[in-house]
Amino acid sequence: MLSQTCAACHGTMGSSIAVIPTIAGADPEYFVESMQAFKNGERKATVMDRVAKGYSDEQITAMANYFAAQKPVPMNQSFSADKAKLGAKLHNDYCEKCHEDGGTNTEASALLAGQSMRYLKYSMEDFKAGHREVPKKMKTQVKKMLDKHGPSSIESVLNFYGSQQ
Repeated sequence: MLSQTCAACHGTMGSSIAVIPTIAGADPEYFVESMQAFKNGERKATVMDRVAKGYSDEQITAMANYFAAQKPVPMNQSFSADKAKLGAKLHNDYCEKCHEDGGTNTEASALLAGQSMRYLKYSMEDFKAGHREVPKKMKTQVKKMLDKHGPSSIESVLNFYGSQQ
């Protein structure tokens, strides 16, 4: 029942069809940490900071377990095959250690494969602007990638994640 309030934005059973992220298959610990960060004002948001405040810790845990059990449905979206090919190489060189299995493994981080490329782009902009905490390892790896391959490397990696449909 609680998950139905999420469906309008995150899609039925947590698989989004818009810029909002897919939360199906999310690691329960990551889900709870994210919701608590929204609830406590530690993570900025347009809506989620207000929505999260309406749930108890027990309800958040119940939703985390429900969404973790759902199979994510990748977003059907346009992407550049050439950029995705380069992005796959860049992912393997700079991102794979944390975002395992091409960004499909959610045990150590959020789901990246099949997410909305626009959402992923906005997330990267939030990290850059300081609206979201950037893990130290991620900051180091992104800097290495940008220094060696330039700003277009981010778009290539996003096309790789978006190509996984």
